[in-house]
Amino acid sequence: MKRRAFFAGLAGAAAWPLAGHAQQPGRVPRVGVLMPFPEDDQIAREGVTAFAQALGRLGWVDGRNIQIDYRFAANDPALFKTYASELVGLSPNAILASTPRSVDALRQKTHAIPIVFVLVQDPVGLGMVQSLSRPGGNITGFSGVGTPIVGKWLQLLKDIAPGVTRVAVIFNPDTQPYAKFFNSAIEDAAPSFRVTIALAPVHDDDAIENDFAVQAREPGGGVICLPDSFTFSHRVAITAAAARHALPLIGLPDLVRAGGLMSYWYDTVELYPQAASYIDRILRGANPADLPVQQPTKYSLIINLKTAKALGLTVPPGMLDLADEVIE
Repeated sequence: MKRRAFFAGLAGAAAWPLAGHAQQPGRVPRVGVLMPFPEDDQIAREGVTAFAQALGRLGWVDGRNIQIDYRFAANDPALFKTYASELVGLSPNAILASTPRSVDALRQKTHAIPIVFVLVQDPVGLGMVQSLSRPGGNITGFSGVGTPIVGKWLQLLKDIAPGVTRVAVIFNPDTQPYAKFFNSAIEDAAPSFRVTIALAPVHDDDAIENDFAVQAREPGGGVICLPDSFTFSHRVAITAAAARHALPLIGLPDLVRAGGLMSYWYDTVELYPQAASYIDRILRGANPADLPVQQPTKYSLIINLKTAKALGLTVPPGMLDLADEVIE
């Protein structure tokens, strides 16, 4: 499957303290990385590996002419604070921050060190930047999709599972800062697809199992799993519950590869090499405020045909033709 990542950046900031963070003669540049996932998470490791490899292609080799300091917060609020303090205390030239929680933790500690974010859906709405084109400040990155995509999720779910009349929305309110916007958009779109919506906030695997069991008590159930670091990290529990209770699930690509039914999203791993390109430019003296915010340009439809067969669903041939990836 071919996918494209998207760019994000900032413009503005009349006076950027560049001298303190651009590469200095005789000093090996230092880059921090704050990840919200556990260190042993395979897909999280794929992201940081892709980041380091991209920096290598740009001439920056960890341990040779650059030092990269990684921290993995494992969705622990205390660790976000601790690791943000540690990274800022190292006085890096720039920091890569994955997801809003990482950015929030870092911006409480610094307004000077450049921060390049990935997996942030609405940096303007979250107050990280003033605007996508000229946001100002020390933060730039790779913004995500907006709420209009939820109509596409419902459409795809109904196309592949026309019997769905009730949709549960799985999310963790502590790790999904856009949940209220996504949920409101889903509820607004639901009547067009003749489905009812049940919001299902979860905080652990037990809650996931309980909400899936509740959704499966009556026929016509389906599930939307909102994208965030919690659902990403708990994808095995989520897809196992979906399989146990025979519920069609649409969510992140990694949920589909773990056994969910389908996904319509962008390639999250490919964001990390794009972030490396911004880090490279900052290390060479670029002002983060001159790097414009860009959003996704390519979405991929992924269908797990094995899961569809297990659920007794027949995927329309037209959907298979449109799919970027079919898991058999």
